Amino acid sequence: MLATLGVVTIVCMLVSIMSKRISPLVALIALPIIAALLGGFGLQTSAFIITGIKNVAPVVGMFVFAILFFGIMTDAGMLDPIIDRILKRVGTRPTRIVMGTALLALLVHLDGSGAVTFLVTIPAMLPLYTRLGMDKRILACVTAMAAGVNFLPWTGPVLRSSAALHVPVAELFQPLIPVQIVGLAFVFACAYWLGKREERRLGLGPNSIDAQPHQRMLSDAERELRKPRLFWLNLSLTLVVMAVMIAGVVDPVVMFMLGTVVALCLNYPNVDAQRARIDAHAKTALTMASILLAAGVFTGIMQGTGMLKAMAEVAVGQIPAGHGQAIPAVVGFLSMPLSLLFDPDSFYFGIMPVVAEVGRALGVDPMQVAQASLLGVHTTGFPVSPLTPATFLLVGLCKIELADHQRFTIPFLFAASVLMTLTAMAIGVF
Repeated sequence: MLATLGVVTIVCMLVSIMSKRISPLVALIALPIIAALLGGFGLQTSAFIITGIKNVAPVVGMFVFAILFFGIMTDAGMLDPIIDRILKRVGTRPTRIVMGTALLALLVHLDGSGAVTFLVTIPAMLPLYTRLGMDKRILACVTAMAAGVNFLPWTGPVLRSSAALHVPVAELFQPLIPVQIVGLAFVFACAYWLGKREERRLGLGPNSIDAQPHQRMLSDAERELRKPRLFWLNLSLTLVVMAVMIAGVVDPVVMFMLGTVVALCLNYPNVDAQRARIDAHAKTALTMASILLAAGVFTGIMQGTGMLKAMAEVAVGQIPAGHGQAIPAVVGFLSMPLSLLFDPDSFYFGIMPVVAEVGRALGVDPMQVAQASLLGVHTTGFPVSPLTPATFLLVGLCKIELADHQRFTIPFLFAASVLMTLTAMAIGVF
């Protein structure tokens, strides 16, 4: 009965979220509570919810303060000299422009937001593509690849995986660093190849065009917030926070809390200015934090009631003996195509916990299932998925059709996903 109730709950959640009849926040909270009450757990449901929320609390805190920290760094202009240097260096050679696009998207995506990455990278680079007559699908493709492969401990996929399986962010991310390096090398190799191909198509050589580099313009409000004299201090602070956090020396939520406090005091010592910077980034932080807390409710109930374990036991009986160890590899290879079928909340909080529990019953560490999922679902898959709002922002800014973007970009993203999965298998991550 528990297995059936669990399946029905997950199917209802997937259908309601993907059909957009219910928001993810409502679905993640209401549906498991209804299921628990129907299963006869009564007031015990409250204890399951509290346990689930306690498990995701560090992840929620980390995300909120990560958004505030990188938002403040961006407002202060930490990335401005880097962006301007990239635009100056790329000049008017297609190869440099495409590789510069990848580097710019990679750096901007440090804040973990795909939407912000697209909003900064596309307007900065689009005039160069338009001036030279370059294919705008390349701009969308390379930006999507750089943002997708650049999964970081404070980005949505890692946070969702950590919250869904209640595993530490540092333990989840650290083994994947070599895998990500291989993925990023592949991104720049593809960018170089696409740039060379454009040079041949346009008949452009190294010295065939003589034009002034594109200059990025800031609004008056943006210039007022900038603190150019504090660039090196801000950069040093960012590097220290990232290094200590990734090394696992101090818990991530603590590092981002301390980093946010120092960043505010350093750049905006005035109390009103500090309040304004927090308010400016509060909406983004609150939206994701509420989803993660709702996910804590969902996973807390699914685990506390035993529905997750019951579903896994039924699934284990259907898997031939000796095939359980292949689960992470299968998830890794299929995760990118699955991103076109499931939105991130549906997959990470509905599908992945069941797969992880099946793996656990067959002797596979659930951490490996989470790591395999990161190599495709809404990591390389999110910039082309029609279920991700940022995808429409990307194609809208590039002024191309979604279908054209998908046909052009999906082969590159799928190749990156497969390459990273093979790398993870080769070095023993799973």
